[in-house]
Amino acid sequence: MVSSFHHASFIDAPIIESENHMNWKSPPRRQSGFTLVELLVVIAIIGILVGLLLPAVQAAREAARRMSCSNNFKQIGLAIHNYHSAYKRLPRHHAGTWVDGAPANQHNAMRLSIFVGLSPFMEQQGLWEQIKNPSVSVVNSGAAIPTPTGQWPSMGPEPWQDEYVPWMTEVPTLRCPSDPGVGLPAFGRTNYAASLGDSTELMSSGAVGIDANNQLVRNNATLASRARAGCRGAFVARQDMRFRDILDGLSNTMIAGEIVTDLGDNDNRSAASINNGSDNIREESDHCQHDGLVSPERPRFWSNGSDGGNAPTLAGADEGRGFRWADAGSVYSSVNNILPPNRELCMGDSAAGPGTVSVGSRHQGGAHILMGDGAVIFITDSIEAGDIHHENVWLGGTGHSAPGSQSPYGLWGAMATRASGEVISEQLNQ
Repeated sequence: MVSSFHHASFIDAPIIESENHMNWKSPPRRQSGFTLVELLVVIAIIGILVGLLLPAVQAAREAARRMSCSNNFKQIGLAIHNYHSAYKRLPRHHAGTWVDGAPANQHNAMRLSIFVGLSPFMEQQGLWEQIKNPSVSVVNSGAAIPTPTGQWPSMGPEPWQDEYVPWMTEVPTLRCPSDPGVGLPAFGRTNYAASLGDSTELMSSGAVGIDANNQLVRNNATLASRARAGCRGAFVARQDMRFRDILDGLSNTMIAGEIVTDLGDNDNRSAASINNGSDNIREESDHCQHDGLVSPERPRFWSNGSDGGNAPTLAGADEGRGFRWADAGSVYSSVNNILPPNRELCMGDSAAGPGTVSVGSRHQGGAHILMGDGAVIFITDSIEAGDIHHENVWLGGTGHSAPGSQSPYGLWGAMATRASGEVISEQLNQ
């Protein structure tokens, strides 16, 4: 009996302990989560990653925009070659109609850019049809057409007429996506411009002048001699040019350059300083810098007169760089290779007249140019540009400024001359 009792107790004891153990209350389980310090560390890491990622995204977007900008330029190059194949000449710069003594808007004052003739070769046949035919369309509905006949003439009125629909039309091929400029007071904008060489001499008129009586002057021996000596680019104002005239070779000669359009911020690449004297600009290419018109504190902008510099006289708000794609005036659709890329617009008299109008862009460190063979090359601001204080080559020049001289502006100037016999040994398109 005793043995049996002890045996039962021995067997039952563990069971009782196990049941008691199961009835014990478990300690509360700790909840998982971030402490304040851990949360702040995570936020800091995310902030660092975003800070690293955003510049990379912006750089990628700009790379895409720059590629699109280059592709547009290639389309322009192809259009120029197709135009030459069709007409056996290049599109004329400062082209168009003129009627001595005619009232305003009866002709276009021979101020049309190369892009007007190129329009049907840039997939703009509809726009070209509007231009080449008389029309009655206006920008503002109900506006009167300021002509005796009540309609626009064939090839349009002067390119500063803001009621003429084609002149106000934005042509996608002529816009670089990196340039944010849009809208009034500009007309249709352009980020590309015709190359006129390495001199300001007669760059806006060539050998065909307009006298004090508003009469066209042709067959003038003096003007012809001056134009032959100073107009050294692929395009010459009011004159037909051909590929055969580019004796230095198409692959060695620039025919167009990229430009910025004005944003109304006094950027000296897009807002022109005027009334500086055409002779002064020809004799001292760095005239505006030399006269202290560029801000010493912010070299990309004009001085305001209170920053240690001298405030320049600026062109009108509607006369900004690239503001009229159809206008051959210098600030609108012309470039010359005197000052390096992204330098100031320094005009002799007016925005449309002679002056230093270099290439420029919203890309970092340089701008695109178009060569005669259709190659698009990115040129840096630091390209070798000779002596920018040197006088231009012109009929009255002496020494290195005499007619037929090599460009005083180094490799940069040599690229813009069509027949100066300079050898370009640099491999530009690498």
